[in-house]
Amino acid sequence: MFLERDITGQIIDSLKPNKVVLILGARRTGKTELMNHILNSVKEKTLILNGDDLSSHSLLEERTAENYISLLGDNKIIAIDEAQKIDNIGLKLKLMVDTVPSIKILASGSSAFDLSNKLGEPLTGRKRTFKLSPFSQSEYSKVESIVETKSRLKERLVFGCYPELLELKSRNEKSAYLSELVNSYLLKDILEFDGIRNAKKILDLLKLIAYQIGKEVSLSELGNNLGLHKDTVAKYLDLLSKVFVVYRLDGYSKNLRKEVSKMSRWYFYDNGIRNAIINNLNDLSLRNDQGDLWENYILSERVKYQNYNNLLVSNYFWRTYQKQEIDWIEEREGQLYASEVKWNPKKLARVPKTFMDAYPESEFQIINPDNYLKWIL
Repeated sequence: MFLERDITGQIIDSLKPNKVVLILGARRTGKTELMNHILNSVKEKTLILNGDDLSSHSLLEERTAENYISLLGDNKIIAIDEAQKIDNIGLKLKLMVDTVPSIKILASGSSAFDLSNKLGEPLTGRKRTFKLSPFSQSEYSKVESIVETKSRLKERLVFGCYPELLELKSRNEKSAYLSELVNSYLLKDILEFDGIRNAKKILDLLKLIAYQIGKEVSLSELGNNLGLHKDTVAKYLDLLSKVFVVYRLDGYSKNLRKEVSKMSRWYFYDNGIRNAIINNLNDLSLRNDQGDLWENYILSERVKYQNYNNLLVSNYFWRTYQKQEIDWIEEREGQLYASEVKWNPKKLARVPKTFMDAYPESEFQIINPDNYLKWIL
């Protein structure tokens, strides 16, 4: 079963002569399947290479225009999966787009920091980058009714949205898949990075983050718990964000003395990864972290919505030292949109007076299981 991805059309439209289109994302999010689907859709003759295949390295090793013109032949597109594994890939792609007439390039990579280091500067002005997440609700909605969506919500709060879960039927199969994903794939990109060797410390860090969903995180406190300097903790979190495991939410402030702005909150891109890390894939009815799972899920879905719809937006949380808070603030086109996330639809929430006094033009809403689809579709 192939589920159409939201960014498929945008990628196809971006495949233009002498441009590079990049698909970045965590491992096992379906980048290869998406590339194959796109190539089948455009129906242009394509040379397909793979960074895991040494023969692809050999074909690209000679960095000359003559080699690449000969290599392309009568192909219109060159597609490179796991492109970051090829030495000097950024310089090689730059030479291709600059010297091979009408070439179109489609490349994918799991390791964002690696690809950024190798592709960022050489391809300035020559590339368009797309981030691929686990399935979004808007993608599920292509093949399921609203009734089916609502009935599967609790399962997705536990198991998340990785594509291969669609092929697995039992809870045991899904739990085993996520455990294997965490143990075999999750940290592979980071551990391949120069100087990073301590997988256990990184997993322990992720466990601590997993228990602090919706709370400000102290780097010093994390460091003390792990026996690491806070700068090392910051480095690990930066790498984890660049390989799409977690993302950071900073505090919003216009320098009001009452506002908390120096600490950050961290969320997981996928609930299943978060739950596998803490070894808890129990049914939602047996858990005491339902609110945390709901908050992590709905905010990650909102991030997917923003990315896939190319919204120019900055995201924050808001809190005062008197413990007034708002879970989610979006700043778009000079306007603030505040959202409070509640798992219990009957639980009311009012916009804090301090916030409205400081930002009277802002909008406020409550997001709960009764109305969340309007926010993420």
